[in-house]
Amino acid sequence: MASSSSSPSALVYSSQVWKYHVFISFRGEDTRKTFVDHLYIALVEKGIYTYKDDETLSPDELIGASLMKAIEESQIAVIVFSKNYADSSWCLNELACIMKCRQMKGQIVMPIFYDVNPSEVRKQKRKYEEAFANHELENKKKIKSWRQAFLNDPWGWLSAPREQIWKVQEALAKHELENKTKIDSWRRALVDASNISGWEPQHIANGHESNSIKNIVDTISRRLHPINSSVDEV
Repeated sequence: MASSSSSPSALVYSSQVWKYHVFISFRGEDTRKTFVDHLYIALVEKGIYTYKDDETLSPDELIGASLMKAIEESQIAVIVFSKNYADSSWCLNELACIMKCRQMKGQIVMPIFYDVNPSEVRKQKRKYEEAFANHELENKKKIKSWRQAFLNDPWGWLSAPREQIWKVQEALAKHELENKTKIDSWRRALVDASNISGWEPQHIANGHESNSIKNIVDTISRRLHPINSSVDEV
């Protein structure tokens, strides 16, 4: 998988070993070449080891093992919520993994609400509401097509022993339940993440992006190096 990372070396803080200081989760089509690119450069220039996925991924793809590993090995996860973030099942899978790492590993989560209101994310309104309606519709269509294929019986399933027919029906029901569970986990992750104090760049320094990025990077640096920060302040 193509990715940008500013250092491969392991970092040790407390009892946890981290490979990266920061992992950035974002929707490529919204912010890859603008806000996220500028944020990544500013983090690297500050000496903050950062992982940023550089590959354009299909919304239908599942989160890969290597990307999940990068999330788990990052001390801080920065989530850049944007208008089309929830359109991507990839982004939502990342988010669910991040919130799990926050709960299980003590990962620090810092949300950024880029051109989107936190309440839209929390309550899944507007673009987020549309995105979830589409995810649910796609899942229903997929299950319906599988059921229809089964009823059309191109492989002779309906003439198979009853036990085999039950197994197929159970598999369809299981997949339907898994889809619902996954979407429910996305919704919970959005609520939990949007309840964390974060940034709204459009409301920082009269919307000047460079100033808001400096504010974000400085805050991340202080979280990473609290001792040095307190010395500098003295």
